[in-house]
Amino acid sequence: MLYSPAPPMHIPDNFLSVTVSIICWIISGATLALAISRTNKSLGERQIPLMGVMAAFIFAAQMINFPIAGGTTGHLLGGVLAAIVLGPWAAMLVMTAVIVVQGLLFQDGGLLVMGANILNMGLLTAAIGYGLYRSVLGRTQKMKLIVTGFAAWLSVMTGALATSLQLWLSGTARLNIIIPAMLGVHAFIGIGEALITVAALAFIFRTRPDLLDEKSTSAQGSRGWIFAGVLITLAVVLLSPLASTNPDGLTRVATDLGFISKAQIGHGPLAGYTIHLLSSGSASKIAAGVIGLIVVGIISILVGLSVQARKA
Repeated sequence: MLYSPAPPMHIPDNFLSVTVSIICWIISGATLALAISRTNKSLGERQIPLMGVMAAFIFAAQMINFPIAGGTTGHLLGGVLAAIVLGPWAAMLVMTAVIVVQGLLFQDGGLLVMGANILNMGLLTAAIGYGLYRSVLGRTQKMKLIVTGFAAWLSVMTGALATSLQLWLSGTARLNIIIPAMLGVHAFIGIGEALITVAALAFIFRTRPDLLDEKSTSAQGSRGWIFAGVLITLAVVLLSPLASTNPDGLTRVATDLGFISKAQIGHGPLAGYTIHLLSSGSASKIAAGVIGLIVVGIISILVGLSVQARKA
């Protein structure tokens, strides 16, 4: 049976010009270098396993597209949640690990434009999330949840705006058309991002608020939350076959504006988040998801250990 790769959730190759792609790589590379330097100074021991769990959860959650109006879907970005739990710099490293694994193993997003995907979905979202959340430190949990929801929505809109500008600068779409189209559809996707992020943070507040406190002795000493996080992540992967198959926001806009044919999507054994040797579609997607979350979790932990080794 011939395999037809799924529509891209992230920017595919050939949507952006080489010049714009290189500029995005330079910006992302410089920011990640700063993130490594800052993480080297601030990374605590308890954050290393948490980086792995958070990376695996975000990877798994991004496999589940939720439906919005007009036959379009969205998926969690997770940068705001990662920044609140890990801090902005470690969150940027985790988000980068997720996006790199998605691009290399699952052909989700192009390799040349990976710098843009890292910038739009990882770096900007983490910066916005932490910046707004930090503004309400010391306030009530209700206020924190409200601001977190707004930050999550704004992070999606910021990523959509950045993508729009990159498409315009690349000559792929006109500015006065791509911005309203992208922001219009992502305004609804941002609501889903806000609801998921607030729900996750409320769960942490209720069950393990000490995880948000770097100085907490219990957060450093207990490992029970690791198993809980792994179980929740596996549960999310098991739900991935139920995800909507409708196109995501970028794919919908690209289709409506007529530049979807430009997309260059790679082929591979895990392309489209499936293992094509398996006959069952659900089993294939679940197995591919488990492989992905293991790989991204291990990479994030290794990054944390490497940074900690440099610190020592």
